[in-house]
This record gives sequence, structure tokens and C-alpha cells, in this order.
Amino acid sequence: MTKHARYEREQRAAQSARIKEIEAAWMGSLTPATAQAFTAAVESARARGPVEPPPPMAPGTAPRPPRPGREPRPSKEERKRSRPFKD
Repeated sequence: MTKHARYEREQRAAQSARIKEIEAAWMGSLTPATAQAFTAAVESARARGPVEPPPPMAPGTAPRPPRPGREPRPSKEERKRSRPFKD
């Protein structure tokens, strides 16, 4: 566990108390219907939980296409071209 100086702990406690005061004042400034709708939206968002990570990509799939002009070189066999027969 990380130890913090007493001053830091007191400062964090004061900040937390101030944030709670600001939140209470903000909620008090809303109309009751708006405050209830906001509270319901927050509860539903917390009930949903975190978003699942995207499925892993197929093996061998590049994460993104190469930039234009930076495509990988074709293999030697692909580069080999037949030369026209000259007499």
C-alpha cells in the first residue's frame, strides 16, 4: 500500500468534500424530473458495466493496411517477367 503524507491525505479529503458540495448544489439546481431522469440514466449505465473488448483479429491479419507507396515488395517469382524473344 502506498503511503502518502498527512498533508496530501487532508488535501484529498478536502477536495472530495468540495466535489460533493458542488454535485449537491448542481443536483439542487435541476428540476425534480430532470434530476430523477439523470439519476436513472446513471444507474442504468453503471448496471451495464464496462464495454467488452473487440474480438481478436484473425491470425495473420495485418492490424492496418500499409500506407500508399509503402506496400510490401512482391516476391522474386512474381517480379520475374518473361522477356520477349528477339532474333
